Amino acid sequence: MEREPGAAGVRRALGRRLEAVLASRSEANAVFDILAVLQSEDQEEIQEAVRTCSRLFGALLERGELFVGQLPSEEMVMTGSRGAARKYKVWMRHRYHSCGNRLGELLGHPSFQVKELALSALMKFVQLEGAHPLEKPKWEGNYLFPRELFKLVVGGLLSPEEDQSLLLSQFREYLDYDDTRYHTMQAAVEAVARVTGQHPEVPPAFWNNTFTLLSAVSLPRQEPTVSSFYVKRTGEASTVWTLLQEHRKAFQTMWLSFLKHKLPLSLYKKVLLITHDAILPQLAQPTLMIDFLTHACDLGGALSLLALNGLFILIHKHNLEYPDFYRKLYGLLDPSVFHVKYRARFFHLADLFLSSSHLPAYLVAAFAKRLARLALTAPPEALLMVLPFICNLLRRHPACRVLVHRPHGPELDADPYDPGEKDPAQSRALESSLWELQALQRHYHPEVSKAASVINQALSVPEVSIAPLLELTAYEIFERDLKKKGSEPVPLEFIPAQGLLGRPGELCAQHFTLS
Repeated sequence: MEREPGAAGVRRALGRRLEAVLASRSEANAVFDILAVLQSEDQEEIQEAVRTCSRLFGALLERGELFVGQLPSEEMVMTGSRGAARKYKVWMRHRYHSCGNRLGELLGHPSFQVKELALSALMKFVQLEGAHPLEKPKWEGNYLFPRELFKLVVGGLLSPEEDQSLLLSQFREYLDYDDTRYHTMQAAVEAVARVTGQHPEVPPAFWNNTFTLLSAVSLPRQEPTVSSFYVKRTGEASTVWTLLQEHRKAFQTMWLSFLKHKLPLSLYKKVLLITHDAILPQLAQPTLMIDFLTHACDLGGALSLLALNGLFILIHKHNLEYPDFYRKLYGLLDPSVFHVKYRARFFHLADLFLSSSHLPAYLVAAFAKRLARLALTAPPEALLMVLPFICNLLRRHPACRVLVHRPHGPELDADPYDPGEKDPAQSRALESSLWELQALQRHYHPEVSKAASVINQALSVPEVSIAPLLELTAYEIFERDLKKKGSEPVPLEFIPAQGLLGRPGELCAQHFTLS
């Protein structure tokens, strides 16, 4: 293709070929020149070629100049005796297919501008193919969605080689439409099955891209009165794409097909952080998440904590039987809990889990005693939150107040509480006392000492909110102490000092001089 140097020259050359192809079928071979520029190494030339292809095949789709039906092989049609019009449509349909495949490859181009332009062109073709189907409908008015082309788009977005998070953020706008959302969920399931079947070890980039796409899918909370379709329909749409229940089933299949695989630990955390509010409420059968959540719970650490949040929702709202729930939560209480990244979230959730007044006294006593024992070595910023937490437990469960005041109790030579026992029911916490709080009344930090002294009086009825204390840091405590106005200076010597070495008659002034 003869062209002037530079992007402007390429634009004019492509424009001439575009006009020629659209003006006369005899100039159809100029399509090869346009498609050849899509293979260019120059970024600006590729962008011009993508724009030209979008205009070319968009016009051909609207004019009905592409073959409709099961696409035969190009060689068979060209050597056959069919009419020239049919040969032209089949040949141009193959060129359209080649263009779509190349645009799918360009979704992985190093330049984001090229990727964004390729995505826009492909989604334009999806919309036009829906309005002018290249498949024959099974019955008149049947709503046809271009699934194969859309699978190509989703497959390009879920690249196993590179991070596509920026391009996926551009794709989010299409997820507001019911049809693209539904088919995105279906295409994602197929993409996960294909990539996991092709790679013995799936690259982390694929899992991250898939999670980014899946987490962007959000269903309406209630049945919409008017469906929003990206692909304009000529007849009545299938009820599958309009019923919220069908979307819930597709949403459930999508997440379960993703979560059944072994994921990187960093991705486990991301999934668990959104499970309780973005995944479970939108599933058709939330209890199917039990296997994933119990497996995550067994991994320990922050993952166990985040998994317990999802399990608590299943127990509380969906009547799930999980007897080991509080045993798992009890097992998470160790000295590291005051130093982990999710400390604030942990105690927020622990406060929620232990909020029921119907919990047995031995269980609440075990948690109060374990926290009190851990408090002996906790930093001040954690103590200012843990001590009100323990007192709130005593307020909610009056039967546990024997831990701080047991009239006519037996004399104890040793603490009966067993800190090494994993089962709170066997820890004998209810036979013990919270002597640790009395020890903390002698803490070096005055605010901690004051918080621990609350048990010396009768506990007030209303609970103390720990929400403002969850994010408290040592830096904030230090800054707060610096801003306090101290009392009047305390005299340390009744005779004021004079001079650097004291008064002339003193011993230091007799033996030393400043010269």
